[in-house]
Amino acid sequence: MKINISEISNAIFYPLKSWAEQFPGNWNILIGSGFVLLFVGGILTYVFHKKMGEADERTTQISLKSALITLCVVILCDVIFPKEYMWQIFFLFKYSLAFLASGIYLAVRYKKDFF
Repeated sequence: MKINISEISNAIFYPLKSWAEQFPGNWNILIGSGFVLLFVGGILTYVFHKKMGEADERTTQISLKSALITLCVVILCDVIFPKEYMWQIFFLFKYSLAFLASGIYLAVRYKKDFF
C-alpha cells in the first residue's frame, strides 16, 4: 500500500477550499486571520529577540534554535500544504505559523532563562 502525501493533503484541505470559495467573506476571513497570525508571530519574535539583549554565547544558541524551528516549520508546511490550489493563502499561513512557532519558543526560553 502506497501512501501519497498529496491525497492526504487534499483530504485535509479540500473542505477549507470549498468553504473559502463558497462566499467572498469567507475568503476575506481566511486572509485576515493569516495576516493577524503573521503580525502576532512577527511582533512576538521581534520583541523577545530584543528582550534577550546583546548577542553572547547563551543568546546566540537561543537565536539559532529559534531559526531552526522556523526552518523546520517552513519545511513541514511545504510538505503538508497542497500546491494545486490556494497556494497564496497557504504561503501566508506557512510563514505565519513559522514566525508564531519561533516567537512561542523564544517566549518560553525567555521565561525559563531570565526569570
